[in-house]
Amino acid sequence: MRVNISPMKNGAGQVTDVYLDSRARIICPPDLIPAPGQYLLAHASGSSAPLAVPVFFSDSAPNGFRSAPFLPLSWMPGTRLNLRGPLGHGFSVPAFARKIALIAFDESPARLHGLISIALKQGAEVVLVSNTILEDMPEAVEIQPLQAMSDIYQWADFAALDVGRENLPQLRKMLGEENQAKGPREAQVLVRAPMPCGALAECGVCALTIRHEWKMTCKDGPVFEMSELK
Repeated sequence: MRVNISPMKNGAGQVTDVYLDSRARIICPPDLIPAPGQYLLAHASGSSAPLAVPVFFSDSAPNGFRSAPFLPLSWMPGTRLNLRGPLGHGFSVPAFARKIALIAFDESPARLHGLISIALKQGAEVVLVSNTILEDMPEAVEIQPLQAMSDIYQWADFAALDVGRENLPQLRKMLGEENQAKGPREAQVLVRAPMPCGALAECGVCALTIRHEWKMTCKDGPVFEMSELK
């Protein structure tokens, strides 16, 4: 079961640190901190940029959170942000899970990083499948390359995946029907797509076809059950 949409709020935040891996520390009120898989829409104060930027949770940080990449290059320490959120459905690690696979299919695993502490607290083994490695990965997490995805997917009893919308067909093909049948009891997928309106206007830019029905990634996702995407 995915994390339900939280009550949406508006507020102010600030970038305090920008790291070499393109993540940033953002301070903000506690009720604006998104859960893993959820996002905020952020607009830099005084910026002429026409659209707000989706900002995903990567890890906890004092008085705020550490964001996932990638953020505008113009956002430097001290940049003040107008924030709206948290938005969308996030990940939820089921209580039964003891073998957890985190699979970053085509980009940084930063949007999955926040699940690690949750998984370790409930005594689960964690394997990260990714060709990109974060510097602050706990020693308890086993790291495997993407070519090991099928084996790890079958090993897990819960899997959380991160994939761009354009690469969903490739992900389905690589997993195949056999892996889907032998895979975890539950799997959730964060689908990345442009989300300019943040569920306000139903602009359709982030639309995804699921079972011959249009879904909006910005509000129906961005985290979906794998069973919905088969």
